[in-house]
Amino acid sequence: MKNIQLNIPVEVVDFNELSDADRQLVELAREATFRSYAPYSHFCVGAAIALDNGEIVVGSNQENVAYPSGTCAERSACFYAGARYPDAKFLTIAIAARDTDGEFVDRPIAPCGACRQALLENELRAGHDVRVILTGKDQLYILPSVRSTLPFAFTEF
Repeated sequence: MKNIQLNIPVEVVDFNELSDADRQLVELAREATFRSYAPYSHFCVGAAIALDNGEIVVGSNQENVAYPSGTCAERSACFYAGARYPDAKFLTIAIAARDTDGEFVDRPIAPCGACRQALLENELRAGHDVRVILTGKDQLYILPSVRSTLPFAFTEF
């Protein structure tokens, strides 16, 4: 039998340790949570993606009573970026969430598996790592790539 050890580098930072560009991305992700439509889960998520053309696109989760017809914030932003700027490559994504009490979550949350897979597709298309910033109320996690969130990804690449 052989064992494989997975190590995922995660940088834990405070908001004030971020670069200006990363702070802006986090703020946009947090603002996007207020545009969520989450009448069933009451869990509001926002995402902001920095593109290599200088644009930033945002998305928020949009629920539907006919579950799973809604979409997550990450895929909302991801698909909007593809529709609006089809040739742009992703650089960084920031993700924020507010809990059922309407407060920003204490600890950073990660995207669901479907969102990780959709984001990985864009990372592969970009041909380089796409940084991931997961935000909590006070602490943030910075991961070096989408692949680091999905080590056993489904891919033909």
